[in-house]
Amino acid sequence: MNTSDGLPPLREVVQRHGLEPRKALGQNFLYDLNLTGRIARSAGPLASVTVVEVGPGPGGLTRALLAEGAGRVIAIERDPRALPALAEIADHYPGRLTVVDADALVFDPRPLLGEGPARIVANLPYNVGTALLTGWLAGETWPPWWDSATLMFQREVAERIVADEGARADYGRLGVLCGWRSQADILFDVAPSAFVPPPKVTSSVVRLVPRAAPLPCRAGALEAVTRAAFGQRRKMLRQSLKSLTPEPGALLSATGLPDTARAEEIPVAGFVALANAYDAHRTGAA
Repeated sequence: MNTSDGLPPLREVVQRHGLEPRKALGQNFLYDLNLTGRIARSAGPLASVTVVEVGPGPGGLTRALLAEGAGRVIAIERDPRALPALAEIADHYPGRLTVVDADALVFDPRPLLGEGPARIVANLPYNVGTALLTGWLAGETWPPWWDSATLMFQREVAERIVADEGARADYGRLGVLCGWRSQADILFDVAPSAFVPPPKVTSSVVRLVPRAAPLPCRAGALEAVTRAAFGQRRKMLRQSLKSLTPEPGALLSATGLPDTARAEEIPVAGFVALANAYDAHRTGAA
């Protein structure tokens, strides 16, 4: 029986192409086209938009994006078993789907984007999702090439993405980076039963919109100070920052932050100030 988009059911596609999900690739497939449609719609109107999708697998979300009117989809897939299934979708939507056989961690989609807006929509592989997100947020060029990112993560990762100093248990390096350069919100949860195979945890769809003018700061410096501060998050900054510099007091004096504070108490703006003070200290030392 065919589905509403005129393509075979995903279970049939998976069986025909031998596409059983592989744990080593972080694969958990979504078969429910109502759910994939909801994810696609949550990315906003897609007409004339180029969508970059990572890890399409058998193409459930890919089909939803195209059915919802995406002008073009660039699907980046490193599993060669999935390429024939994705080629069938490309044939069904002539000129609207570009399949790239590559590792998204190192592939740069910008040469393929062309004119018009671009955004990221993906059910990210669990084992590389955080690395992909930090790469998209930490680039030297800002604003970035994407105007929003609608992404699926494990719920615990999603909570870390949107956390600030008011949610101390979840607040950490990821929350600082995401809060610095984007506005991030959890849109809805997805139960384990929606996936094949079902993961052991609930998932969440998160939408991130780049800030047009984030506080000025070097991404590498922010990474350095958050790594030091949260690496020993139970200690006061005057102790935890010693892994970064033998003179943490100089950094704290330059920012006005109390040396008795802990990392989980410092807002994003405080970490940006620390990063800038760190760069100034390094430059002065040189």
